[in-house]
Amino acid sequence: MAEAMRAPSCAHGADRKQFRTRLRTSFGRGERERTTWKGSTIRGGRIAAKKAEEDGLRRQEMGQGGVLEDEWSYMPQDMAKLEGEEPTDGNLNRFVEIATSRDCNMVPVYERIFADHLTPVLAYRCLVSEDDREAPSFLLESVVNGDQTGRYSFVGAQPAVEIVAKEFQVTILDHVRGTIQQETKEDPMDIPVELSKEWRPAHVEGLPNAFTGGWVGYTSYDTVRYVYKGKLPFQDAPEDDRKLPDIHLALYKNTVVFDQATKLAYAISWVRTDEFDSLEDAYYSGRRELTRLVNKLTPKTNPDLRPGRVSLSLSGRSTQQNKSNFTKEGFLEAIRKTKEYILSGDIFQLVLSQRFERRTFADPFEIYRALRVVNPSPYMIYMQTRGSMLVASSPEILCRVRTRHDGSQVVVNRPLAGTRKRGATREEDIALEQELLADEKERAEHVMLVDLGRNDVGKVAKNGSVNVKTLMEVERYSHVMHISSTVTGTLRDGLDRWDALRAALPAGTVSGAPKVRAMQIIDELEPHRRGPYGGGVGFASFGGDMDIALALRTMVIPTNRVDTRYRYKDSESRKEWVVHIQAGAGVVADSDPDSEYEETVNKAAALARAIDLAEQALLGE
Repeated sequence: MAEAMRAPSCAHGADRKQFRTRLRTSFGRGERERTTWKGSTIRGGRIAAKKAEEDGLRRQEMGQGGVLEDEWSYMPQDMAKLEGEEPTDGNLNRFVEIATSRDCNMVPVYERIFADHLTPVLAYRCLVSEDDREAPSFLLESVVNGDQTGRYSFVGAQPAVEIVAKEFQVTILDHVRGTIQQETKEDPMDIPVELSKEWRPAHVEGLPNAFTGGWVGYTSYDTVRYVYKGKLPFQDAPEDDRKLPDIHLALYKNTVVFDQATKLAYAISWVRTDEFDSLEDAYYSGRRELTRLVNKLTPKTNPDLRPGRVSLSLSGRSTQQNKSNFTKEGFLEAIRKTKEYILSGDIFQLVLSQRFERRTFADPFEIYRALRVVNPSPYMIYMQTRGSMLVASSPEILCRVRTRHDGSQVVVNRPLAGTRKRGATREEDIALEQELLADEKERAEHVMLVDLGRNDVGKVAKNGSVNVKTLMEVERYSHVMHISSTVTGTLRDGLDRWDALRAALPAGTVSGAPKVRAMQIIDELEPHRRGPYGGGVGFASFGGDMDIALALRTMVIPTNRVDTRYRYKDSESRKEWVVHIQAGAGVVADSDPDSEYEETVNKAAALARAIDLAEQALLGE
């Protein structure tokens, strides 16, 4: 029987007044208990944390009601934590106290609201209208272990600043001052560093230990051309048929954070106090921004979120045949050339990809809603950027930087390589895990990627600090399992998170080994630039942390590739969108070309299943 995907309302009419009633943000004084990455539980709505592990990373595994600390949730201990004090929530005196008692010039003003009538999906649509396709904005969610909801979700719109880079030409859009600045920059990632130098954020009690504001965006695969200018010049790159930015970063001072454990949503507005004549002016400016944000979350008219009836099998592959930027014979020939390079000693492995194209009348945000059902993953992403929309369900970290208790920062690299489908039963699942771990080819490829990860971390880590924390563990997702390892290292003095990101680009799982030579061969063999695929997407917080997911299982929808509007059968005016799905296969000496080709087709088909579901459930096809 079909199950209904019903769209909730922002607030039921009779309950609107109650819903808009804010919770006071003071839950009493006293030191807030620390969260850790593993071994903590949520009891009575509070965190009972065990002692942090020796590396200082905070770990938390299982939360209340099946809620897990997810990929987006790993955050540092508060740098300037005001122990035992009430949070900043509408109290002018408290705001002034925080702004003057610490060496800070950025203070958050926020409110907590009940989230039992509000979901992250609905909140996003409340902030961004359906027809506003060029509005930079984001929705980040998470599912851990295939079936456990991540604790935190994040929504943001209307950034204060944007950085858009294309082949050394950088545009900086300051939406607060109303200015546009254009300049030539050898490395566009220097710009967020320069803009962030003057930030001194106050970290206060009451806010989640999670992302609350900062840079959000993507760095494309082609960002490597800024890092390896002499070896991978833009003039030698494949054809740039989509003209997408190489880098798009947006600075969000206003965000909404959902805590699935407490069922609260935090509406947050950061205030730069030294931009005002007085702290009182700064405070009331922040309150006005916050009021506007909260009012958008409770509109008089509900946004358009179509209900959908799910009768399509969620586990099958897409039946649609996708147009590719390779012919089958062309891709097989590229694999044969790759094997020749391997036999001649140029490389050990290369990840060759092809880009499929799917046309659909399903709205991109509806495709994201369907993807959450079809392929839940640790990094669920809907992001609107300049020139495109990204819809992703990535399982893998590209670069993570976290702050320890002592102020040092740890760099985390976690390669995923080696795959098996999930078993239908627990016994079959265990058997497939054992088969995966016993596969010599899978093990050899994974060890090679671990070595690449150690090398990447070693570029920016203190001598002797690089450590393989876990080796060849199996991680389970909704439909597949992967072999995973974790490499860490302490960031060297004088370097920052952007240096760690530069060192990580691109991940070995999307390039090959050795990296640079593999990328040169990719430029030779692939017909078009990869764009966002194989790059990174995520955030860099005000507090100095970074969490960037590898842009795998990512659909790219160019906003300049739509047909003219027409009348659809439901009498609504809809667009036909072009969706790009890119998928790669790791080629080694003994690879079978036909098998590698089918691997890319199957990966793309699995992602396209979300389009099938969106068309069936939300368009009634």
